[in-house]
Amino acid sequence: MSKKEKLDCKEYENCEGNFKYRDNPKKVHDRLKCGNKRFQADKLEHPNEGKKRRKDTAKNGQKPFAIVLSCADSRVVPELVFDTGLGDLFVIRVAGNIANVSSIASIEYAVAVLGCKYILVLGHEACGAVKEANDVVKTGKPAPSDNLNQLVGHIIPAINNCNCKSSTGKAPSTQDLINANAIHSAKELIRCSTIINEAVTNSGVKIHTGYYHLKSGEVEFDKKSKC
Repeated sequence: MSKKEKLDCKEYENCEGNFKYRDNPKKVHDRLKCGNKRFQADKLEHPNEGKKRRKDTAKNGQKPFAIVLSCADSRVVPELVFDTGLGDLFVIRVAGNIANVSSIASIEYAVAVLGCKYILVLGHEACGAVKEANDVVKTGKPAPSDNLNQLVGHIIPAINNCNCKSSTGKAPSTQDLINANAIHSAKELIRCSTIINEAVTNSGVKIHTGYYHLKSGEVEFDKKSKC
């Protein structure tokens, strides 16, 4: 482990209080990677969880250093996965980490009003929403409800794109589909939102994707899909 990857990450991280480098996406990225390494090693610092932090955020408002669009799966909790506390992450959780109207609007608020410069779309191993969407594509049968059909409708384009681009002639793996879905959602944030698009183009906002491994707790950032 290099000096820059020490578990305490003190070279660029102050776990307590507002992250002082929140305007620097590169350092935000490093902060998330460090917190995830602590999570994997069961050496969490549990920052910003006490009375002092509650009083500070109640009085002075929130200044999250990252936006995380994550799945609603109960095994994937960004605040724990990245060893963060109150007011650190602006988290939107929805099955399949999809970019729908509500999640996009929430991210627009965090970008335009709260001044966040870093967006992470976090997919995860064994995502049930992606599996359901893939089943709909394979069987041609709709999901069990109109609401579920609407949700998987946001994922199906990524699956169809994967199936079309498969160079091996074999069906893409579930992991490939999950990665492709996270990448698709990240692109949809830019395509469907003028606020996010302009922030990425003109204000230095960065969008990354992640793949969370359930057993190890590792987040692989910007993992490319094989589709």
